[in-house]
Amino acid sequence: MSAPLLVGQGVDRVDGRLKVTGGAKYAAEFNIENLAYGVTVQSTITKGHISKIDTTIAKKSPGVIDILTYRNAMQLHFPASSDPGQGKFAEKDLLPLQSDRIFYDGQHIAVVIAETFEQAEHAASLLQITYDKQDAIFDLKENIGKSYKPAKGLGGSEVQLKRGDAEKALQTAAVKIDETYTTPVYHHNAMEPHATIAQWNGDELMIYDATQSVAGSHSLMSQLIGVPKEKIRVVSYYIGGGFGSKGFSWPGTVMAVMSAKLVNRPVKLVLSRQQVFTTGGRRSQTIQNVALGADASGKISAIKHASTVETSFVDEFVEPAGVATAMLYASENLDVSHNLVRLNKGTPCPMRAPGEATGTFGLEVAMDELAYKLKMDPVKLRLVNYTETEPQKDKPFSSKNLKECYEKGAQAIGWGERSYEPRTMKDGKYLVGYGMATATYPANRGKSSAKAILFSDGHAEIECATQDIGTGTYTVMTQLAADTLNLPIDKVKVKLGDSKFPQGANSGGSQVTASVGPAIRAAAIGAIQKVAKLVVNDKNSPLYKMDPENLVLKDGLLVSNGNGKKGESLFDILKRNNLSQIEGQASVNVSTRGQQQEANPAAGSAEEAVQKESANNEAIKSDEAVDRKSYAFHSFGAHFVKVRVDPELGKVYIDKIVGVMDIGKVMNLKLAKNQIMGGQIFGIGMALMEGTEYDPVRGRVVTRDLANYLVPVHADMPDFEVIFLDKPDLLISPIGARGIGEIGITGITAAIVNAVYHATGIRVRDLPIRPDKLIMV
Repeated sequence: MSAPLLVGQGVDRVDGRLKVTGGAKYAAEFNIENLAYGVTVQSTITKGHISKIDTTIAKKSPGVIDILTYRNAMQLHFPASSDPGQGKFAEKDLLPLQSDRIFYDGQHIAVVIAETFEQAEHAASLLQITYDKQDAIFDLKENIGKSYKPAKGLGGSEVQLKRGDAEKALQTAAVKIDETYTTPVYHHNAMEPHATIAQWNGDELMIYDATQSVAGSHSLMSQLIGVPKEKIRVVSYYIGGGFGSKGFSWPGTVMAVMSAKLVNRPVKLVLSRQQVFTTGGRRSQTIQNVALGADASGKISAIKHASTVETSFVDEFVEPAGVATAMLYASENLDVSHNLVRLNKGTPCPMRAPGEATGTFGLEVAMDELAYKLKMDPVKLRLVNYTETEPQKDKPFSSKNLKECYEKGAQAIGWGERSYEPRTMKDGKYLVGYGMATATYPANRGKSSAKAILFSDGHAEIECATQDIGTGTYTVMTQLAADTLNLPIDKVKVKLGDSKFPQGANSGGSQVTASVGPAIRAAAIGAIQKVAKLVVNDKNSPLYKMDPENLVLKDGLLVSNGNGKKGESLFDILKRNNLSQIEGQASVNVSTRGQQQEANPAAGSAEEAVQKESANNEAIKSDEAVDRKSYAFHSFGAHFVKVRVDPELGKVYIDKIVGVMDIGKVMNLKLAKNQIMGGQIFGIGMALMEGTEYDPVRGRVVTRDLANYLVPVHADMPDFEVIFLDKPDLLISPIGARGIGEIGITGITAAIVNAVYHATGIRVRDLPIRPDKLIMV
């Protein structure tokens, strides 16, 4: 009897013991001999020029080795626009320490390098800097008149979308709503701050970095500093969260590299929590106007979603708040537009479900408002406008079971017990409310490679230059590899986070499992095929002349699938062939965003060898042969929320959250539930407490720590119930899994806002819902 499959089970984290015992090394924790410490100095004006940097006193401070400024920094090279490693510098028009220009308060302008962190920090306070100040702009609402329409979004995505004539359809709609919804600036606040250790060894560079893209960072650093890729190695074994902020390379990483070059010693540079607030990315503030028109039955005839969002003067990043609006509900007439305003603030960047998190707040609250105006159940309104095809692309979804999500969620929360009229349900002194919203996120997949190594002692190792940002990639990939190789989980070791491994996907867009999983599966199958080829052509093997397709690896033995008693050990096979190990490599060249990605490896390169091996792998052939151009790939879900509100204090208590998710095959039940709960907690923060505040005079972040920037804590947690449909999507990949890291935050903020309205009768359209907005006068 074969062992039960590991994929799908709630297997404990394989790296859990290392993490709780301190054995897991994060970027700042490597013990490097002769290590020096860097502390960055940031600007104290919002716009202008540095007129003078006086380092005299600081250089005389005990322990100071040198001070890096724009006057002695190495010259950087502007990164190429097309990069196979998908690396991107966060502020493409502001490479660090290349000029005296200041674009925002908190911009990095120097690095003090000393023998200890404390010495560097003290000396940094001694720098004497004078500026030529200029007038700055940093208020979005006051500068809407300066907005413009960007042509494209991140990665060339469309951000101006139309179909039909939405304006005309709105004018003739029987029922319509037209409201404005706003969200503040949000900060990622990963537990681990941005951190880098850089070490030069002659002309070779070693970087320990907290990055969501090992391959991207590796490629980008090569471009920036003009050093060949083969001379650079990037390591990121463990990452303490990122949420998008570590998906780009920020100034700290390259400044560590420049500092190490300047002093000819390894340098560690770790940003403080306060510094992360000014120069580690953020979610853009949004102003969203949503207009919906429908007939008396609730059928939507027109959708308009116009978003004004902010970016910086040194890069163009669009928070695409309307992207989900274009695909979620059936309507022949749609107008989604985005406008950008450049401000003297640090550059925004993707933050967990960029666009969908903010945009589903506007859209799904607007849907709730339309439902009440129609005197219709909010779930029914969504069912009336349900679509089996992606309306903008006019393609069927690869898999969609959203109706079942609505049904199961409503049943689990007790939706049928909900009275329709707002402010009619009570529990003692508390007002009780129920709300719901739809969740959705694209199901992304891209090219990834992997190597599987089978050893003579019966264990296996998997190598891939992707990374685990704390979500459980090590564990899920170990489960998948163990199942593919038919080995116990303790006989498989997955190695990630090293640029010397085959290139894997970056941790962004919920794509790692869907991208890397098939590559690992294919590499493992390729390794088994190599072993099988050895034995079926070996007269000394009991498996001689057997069909290699019928041979499987089981507990370190290669055996006949039809006769498990006939076989031999890996040890015997490899020893007879004078081998200590055997390797399988795979590069799976698939994208859900269109056609297959082009692969043009340099002649004679290691990547070319992988491509040749991949061409003979039947698992890859069948995967790449699927016609994905004919389908739209998305995950779906539904959030249902029950709240209690104290009408005297305006305090919101969330009693229960039910999330029902259609994300394809669930790879690890425990980790999957953890991911969805994490997204829902993000949504609690968005709805009720989070928001970055800026000094209205100077444009400086004033909520620069976790004492002032409020996030949900244990006392704020409700009862969570997470339900998965667990229906594999075999069109996206052979493993059937779609991304899960971001869908949990989409829609949940709106569900909370809608529940608060049902409880209180007060519709809040400007987040967060702090108590002053709910106290009845």
